[in-house]
Amino acid sequence: MRSFAASLDPLLLLVGLSLTGALALAAGLMWWRLHRRSAALTHSLKQAHTEAGSARAHAGLVPRPAWDQALDAAAQRCKSEQSSCTVLFVDIDGFAAVNEALGHRRADQVLRELSRRLHRATPGKAAATRLGGDEYLLLLEQDLDAAQAMAKAVLAALTEPLPAGDSSLRLTASIGIACYPQHGSRSRMVACASAAMRTVKQAGGNAWAAYDPKVAVDQKSESALVADLRGAIDKRQFELFYQPKIDARTLQITAAEALLRWHHPAQGVISPAVFIPLAERHGLIGEIGNWVIQEACRQAGLWRAAGLRMRVAINLSAFQMRQDDLVKRLQAALRANRLQPDRFTVEITESLALENTQATQRTFEGLRQAGLHVAIDDFGAGQTSLAYLRQLPASELKMDMSLVRDLAASADARAIAEAVIKLAHALERRVVAEGVETVAQRDLLVQMGCDELQGFLFARPMSAKALGLWAMDETPARNALFSASLFKETAVELR
Repeated sequence: MRSFAASLDPLLLLVGLSLTGALALAAGLMWWRLHRRSAALTHSLKQAHTEAGSARAHAGLVPRPAWDQALDAAAQRCKSEQSSCTVLFVDIDGFAAVNEALGHRRADQVLRELSRRLHRATPGKAAATRLGGDEYLLLLEQDLDAAQAMAKAVLAALTEPLPAGDSSLRLTASIGIACYPQHGSRSRMVACASAAMRTVKQAGGNAWAAYDPKVAVDQKSESALVADLRGAIDKRQFELFYQPKIDARTLQITAAEALLRWHHPAQGVISPAVFIPLAERHGLIGEIGNWVIQEACRQAGLWRAAGLRMRVAINLSAFQMRQDDLVKRLQAALRANRLQPDRFTVEITESLALENTQATQRTFEGLRQAGLHVAIDDFGAGQTSLAYLRQLPASELKMDMSLVRDLAASADARAIAEAVIKLAHALERRVVAEGVETVAQRDLLVQMGCDELQGFLFARPMSAKALGLWAMDETPARNALFSASLFKETAVELR
């Protein structure tokens, strides 16, 4: 018996050890599962806390999941009550540059203030959530008319000046509106509102638009167009056209504005209003803007060599104004073509001039020190007050065509235009009127003392060759149209 029992001891020991190992393994698996569940729960709680904290920081906003649930509930009510609800997609224009100029911390403070303004503009009327850094969604349980009125109120609230350190900042927004069920299913509402917002962006921003399937951006077509745009410079598809500027006292041509055109091989000439926003969104605007600088200087150099000392103006984008080497590249292009800086004009939009960030102000100062002529384009199209004129860092204002259009028919339009001209002159700024199309508009602007005129009444944009041949045409008609100061004797052939 003892011999049999002794022989069992090793076996029992082995079984005992096996059971102990199995129990330890089971306990380990159970601990791992509990730890995993605890970690997941902790992550969920942290995420909920973060969303709640973000909603509190951005006053009046709700987390995105709660907003989605509200949209689901609103869509159900619309079905049962045969009513409508609307989604507004709000995107702050050009905020990436603000973030770069101010830094993340101050830029986030600006976004928090925008969130508060968004909430104040829609008190108790709409559920709002923040999509990302500078994008918001609003849900309004009313029809399209009410949504359009709300979009107008939101734009007014967001475009008021914002404090930014020692200066102020003016921001605009692009708003797209989609209506359920008119514009599609509930799942398509955000996408439709986003598509409508992009059409506003392409038109320059600072406005709202309702979704229209006829004009909504087709993503596949846009991708193909961007692919073509990438190769447009190498394939020499870009061309600069030139629209003459007219001295208001002599009614003679004294300068020309360079306007970019894209000759697409399949679609023909594509408007800058279409491809420039694409270039900005896809990081191509820097390369295109540099090509414009080089080509405008090259052409001005050719004209100068042929005896035509034409002042040339180009438009600068917001991206270019934030480039540290912009002024150096302009100076290099001018030197390479033997051009004087004071014979070259750079035009900057009013909204960009009002941006007042450190990057743009440094560039303005650099342009001034380099001796370049700076003009504020589209003046009067934005939110500028006349009192702000003295702060604009430019020697010339281009009065927006919206102020010119109604001159002959509206006493108010005449009063505003005359006030702009008089105050600009008092501050030693020249004034150029854009969009002059009738003799009546021309006569009124001349009477008001406007310095230069530009528009279809005098000439449409034309190729460099056409403008050069027109200027060098030795006929009495040419002598009456072009200022004598543009010419000098030369034996160089015009190309």
